[in-house]
Amino acid sequence: MTQRLEHGLFKTVVAHTPLISIDLIVRNTQGQVLLGQRLNRPAQDYWFVPGGRICKDETMASAFSRLANEELGLAYSLDEARCLGPYEHFYQDNFAGTDFTTHYVVLGYSITADIALDNLPQEQHDNYRWFDVSELLASDEVHHHTKLYFMNGHQ
Repeated sequence: MTQRLEHGLFKTVVAHTPLISIDLIVRNTQGQVLLGQRLNRPAQDYWFVPGGRICKDETMASAFSRLANEELGLAYSLDEARCLGPYEHFYQDNFAGTDFTTHYVVLGYSITADIALDNLPQEQHDNYRWFDVSELLASDEVHHHTKLYFMNGHQ
């Protein structure tokens, strides 16, 4: 069972340690990529891939399945995904403001799924859409960390 930390304690953790997370790089059968427009810091207002943190005592496989369900409403297991490798994300702000930075170590996983956009959760993103890779790479509204999944021959 995953447990969220109390706000003040989580601020201390983010201020002093990197977070480990999983990003879900979702392509539909036409090859387009699912992005959501972020509501929260860091990367607020940018188009970004779905994903989230791995919790303490949670295996990567359990975290992947939980995040696929929470972020996409899908029952997916880790063995159905392709690992793209580790990435590092550095932000000048944090979930609570601008008084310290955020550092993520991110495990990127690619899956293929045709998802109806109108049923996706609204907690982290308020808009969703499918992007062609060339379009997301050219857009100033797509966050740099999302673009890295598609640059230099990745994906």
